Amino acid sequence: MKHTTSLGACFLLVATTAFAEGPLIKTLDFHNVHIRVSDPARAGEWYVQHLGATPGRAPQLVTFGKTLIEFVKTEKLLPSAGSVIDHIGLSYADLDARMKDFAAGGAKVVTPVRDVPGLFKLGFIEDLWGTKIEVVQDTELLGFHHVHLRVPNAEGTLKWYLDMFGGQQAKLKGRIDGLRYGTVWLLAASSGAEVPAPSLDRAVYNIAYLVPNVDEAVAALKSRNVRTRVEPRSIGSVRYAFVQDPNGVEIELIHLQQP
Repeated sequence: MKHTTSLGACFLLVATTAFAEGPLIKTLDFHNVHIRVSDPARAGEWYVQHLGATPGRAPQLVTFGKTLIEFVKTEKLLPSAGSVIDHIGLSYADLDARMKDFAAGGAKVVTPVRDVPGLFKLGFIEDLWGTKIEVVQDTELLGFHHVHLRVPNAEGTLKWYLDMFGGQQAKLKGRIDGLRYGTVWLLAASSGAEVPAPSLDRAVYNIAYLVPNVDEAVAALKSRNVRTRVEPRSIGSVRYAFVQDPNGVEIELIHLQQP
């Protein structure tokens, strides 16, 4: 009995210590995704005109609320479907009406709108350059809604992100496990036996987190053997780096330097 009690106390101590330590990296918010396209300026214009994005400070930049999308030129278009970043999600107040606008703008309607009881109305479209987009009618969260990963071990992937970058662990509408960073959900679905392609060359290139200090974040991740693809560097007031998760998701870490 004493031995059992001792083991229980030991486990409680370890669990409490782990909880107290929290995630490896403090994240301030979800920041951006990069999307590969053949014509970045045209893509920015199309997202504003047909998807309701807000123009950014340059033609290749648009925003949905606080979330930035940057379009990057590529000569070889590869779809997001089949990649570890399967799709992004955008939410609208009247999805039926918007689906007509999407189709009129040239988007491919992959899945027509359907009402999922207990969740919301949803459908899937594909933009002109191969990005798969889940469009939903979640009136509690309009605009940029989620990023959906497709990985061999969905539960393990979400735990890795929770351990590395924190986030609010929750269930979308009480049904779908995920993590929230600000208003953006990170979701993961199982790919079964299939191993999806890394995101590096695909339509949705990366996800990005705003952090207090990029250099410190990269050093901490290196201590856990996380692969660094781009060492910390600066462009103007922006300090950034790229690391890669165990499934091949490109992750940008970014902070704004003081002038």
